[in-house]
Amino acid sequence: MTSTDPDQPTETPAEGPASGPARELTPRQARALRVTLASVLLVAMAVLLAVRLAERTSVLVVGVYGLAMVLCGVVIELSRNGRTRLGTWLLAVCLLSALGADWLLP
Repeated sequence: MTSTDPDQPTETPAEGPASGPARELTPRQARALRVTLASVLLVAMAVLLAVRLAERTSVLVVGVYGLAMVLCGVVIELSRNGRTRLGTWLLAVCLLSALGADWLLP
């Protein structure tokens, strides 16, 4: 078959999602995604804090998860103000350090 066959549809790069480069998010969509992600992680940290406090009462546990929750709030504000990349890095470092501290500290 040739590409000039009238029965065969021609494919343009805009039609197929796999044929072109990946569609990027608009800045507004990126901000909304970061705010949603940070809000979900903020709730998850609160639940994890409650579970950890039920297992053992420790000021260290409250400090680690409390700091993680505060940093999730900071990420929400950064994302609302257009600093999505900084917020993403801060969120990743915050969560990794909180989980690492909880795992390493007694």
